[in-house]
Amino acid sequence: MPITEILSRNAELYGQDISLVEINPGVQERRNITWREYELIENNPAEEYRWEITWREFDDKANRVANLLLSRNIKKGDKVSILLMNCLEWLPIYFGILKTGAVAVPLNFRYTAEEIKYCLDLSEASALFFGPEFIGRVETICEQIPNIKTLFYAGENRPSFAESYDRLAANCSSAAPHIKLKDEDDAAVYFSSGTTGFPKAILHTHSSLMSACFTENKHHGQTREDNFLCIPPLYHTGAKMHWFGSFLVGGKAVLLRGVKPEWILKAVSEENVTIVWLLVPWAQDILDAIESGSVKLEDYQLAQWRLMHIGAQPVPPSLIHRWKKYFPGHLYDTNYGLSESIGPGCVHLGTENIHKVGAIGIPGFNWETMITDESRCPVIQGQVGELAVKGPGVMKCYYNDPEATAAVLQDGWLFTGDMARMDEDGFIYLVDRKKDVIISGGENLYPVQIEDFLHGHDAIKDVAVIGLPDKRLGEIAAAIIELKPDYKCSEEEIIAFCSAMPRYKRPRRIIFDGVPRNPTGKIEKPRLRDKYCGTSVVKAQIEG
Repeated sequence: MPITEILSRNAELYGQDISLVEINPGVQERRNITWREYELIENNPAEEYRWEITWREFDDKANRVANLLLSRNIKKGDKVSILLMNCLEWLPIYFGILKTGAVAVPLNFRYTAEEIKYCLDLSEASALFFGPEFIGRVETICEQIPNIKTLFYAGENRPSFAESYDRLAANCSSAAPHIKLKDEDDAAVYFSSGTTGFPKAILHTHSSLMSACFTENKHHGQTREDNFLCIPPLYHTGAKMHWFGSFLVGGKAVLLRGVKPEWILKAVSEENVTIVWLLVPWAQDILDAIESGSVKLEDYQLAQWRLMHIGAQPVPPSLIHRWKKYFPGHLYDTNYGLSESIGPGCVHLGTENIHKVGAIGIPGFNWETMITDESRCPVIQGQVGELAVKGPGVMKCYYNDPEATAAVLQDGWLFTGDMARMDEDGFIYLVDRKKDVIISGGENLYPVQIEDFLHGHDAIKDVAVIGLPDKRLGEIAAAIIELKPDYKCSEEEIIAFCSAMPRYKRPRRIIFDGVPRNPTGKIEKPRLRDKYCGTSVVKAQIEG
């Protein structure tokens, strides 16, 4: 069934229950009171930091958005884009678009004006919802996007070139529009992360979105009593598709605007959160804060927190061993996926398989996997090859790009571009991105393996391994290392630490610098290559 029916059902069954909470702890922190205390203050100042809506309000808002779009002649199959920071209006707008039969097109809030224009043109969007953070970028291109017939502004101090979404939607009916939707109807366009150039437009159907609901709920057993903490951006498939497991059963969600360890722990404590999905850097920050004493676990109510899971990037086993030291009662899961596979879940570790930490896991619910050679034939178990996945969440296509679609889709299989191997128990280990493999002196070096090893050093907070040109070997491995706060470490210490690795795998350059990551937690290796390839940066060389 279309995913919009889940929202309508939740509104009917659980109408007065809270569905979504938005928290901006930066505001609360300045006032030095609890969120609940703030709500009890009479004559609250205009600057608020906690909002909530019920399932009935959620559905009504979505219906108002749908009727607003229909009044502007937005019809089934049209594309409507969303350019908002995480906020309470984001999901009602998203579902409102879907209720019209139109296709939701979320945009990365870090996009430049040029990238926004590119994505709007590629997706053929005819309307755009945007927030105050994007006024300047949208104004720069508003005369260059002729396909956009309407600009809806969500927020105060409306710019003159846009219409007020808040005012217009408030005057629209909250009755559900009579638009018949089918499972195979187009539902959403998501964009690839763009770490290797301009992003591709990934088209999914309602059936694909529904598959994410069922897969996630099967993996993590969400109930109406669960409360999901959503920190990553909603424009991406990751966190939102994990929330879909709770959405399916009417479970509550908290949208947290901020990633400080104390904010995350406070949200879990004060909002009675039971499930948290983290990126590796945020989990590292929480552990670092605990170990430095800047946060004390006894200050928070965390007994109800039952599940912590991580996705979007390789997870160092050392990180999870540290996590279990402080949170021994937590269930843990690793989740692997791509926007092309409707986000996480096509492969997952499983909470019962923590003894296999380091693997991305086994095929997810309703999914198949295959590891193939260059001819796309299965490799022998244990050999490294390209991971392919097949299941109900595979994208329909790259929109308006049949050549790129044909390159990754074959007989229902999605070829991921990730290099992997399978152990004797059937667990899959991610080796690296196909494009990130370093060929040094004829040997294939997989940066993820080197990064995992370096993460075992107590002083290292984050690390990225890239290939640098070398006249003799073609490429050599360089490790860009970000140290933990207040930690010191020399190049010689890293060289000595790496002596436990096979000689050919050891990085031949050590660079102390920050490790840039995009909003979904992926290392931005093209930025590092641009910065260090061909420069005269002082590096330490590991001989032989």
